[in-house]
Amino acid sequence: MRKVFQAELQTIGEELTEMASLVADAMERAYSSYAGADTEIAQEVIAADARVDFMQNQLDERAIDVLALQGPVASDLRMIVGSLRMSASLERMGDLARHIAQLARLRYPANVAPDSVAPVFAEMAELDVQIARKLITLLETRDLDIAAEIITINTRIDDLHASVFKIVASPEWNESAPRTADVTLTSRYMERYGDHGVSVARKVNYLVTGEWEPGSSER
Repeated sequence: MRKVFQAELQTIGEELTEMASLVADAMERAYSSYAGADTEIAQEVIAADARVDFMQNQLDERAIDVLALQGPVASDLRMIVGSLRMSASLERMGDLARHIAQLARLRYPANVAPDSVAPVFAEMAELDVQIARKLITLLETRDLDIAAEIITINTRIDDLHASVFKIVASPEWNESAPRTADVTLTSRYMERYGDHGVSVARKVNYLVTGEWEPGSSER
């Protein structure tokens, strides 16, 4: 029975890692479609999000079965409960990448972002992908130095997010209302993607140490 239990825990861990890989690819490709007004890539990202949703449901069902049938205690219980919450954050990261691809498809053949904010979004997207790629390694190794790196990267994303609002609020901003809304939404999606990555990192920290560090990403 114990071997079955450990095999289930290993499978849950592998599924979380695969989800992290999928959402990293999703953001990378979503931004490619966004920056290049590429509706083909955008549609692929939108369609691929169903895989992330399916994996979350599958992982959650597996975790609930383990809770019900195996009666885990201590660190094993933390692992299962933490996995349920991590899968929700990873699924949301996939949704946020999909939203960016949907903006690219909506505004085709025009680019969504004007030149004044395009470099900011390029950096935000790159940092988001870095966070997701680091999550893969973090979930595989539980190296808390990587968790700290993720939090540091997200601080830069927050700064870039704030800079977008300064650009939009400046007297020089003369874009239309729809484009202003698109820019604001893009920044919010990218900022939230990073926040959910931090949420996963904090939960891995909890699994390793048993100590919960509350953060602002639980929303």
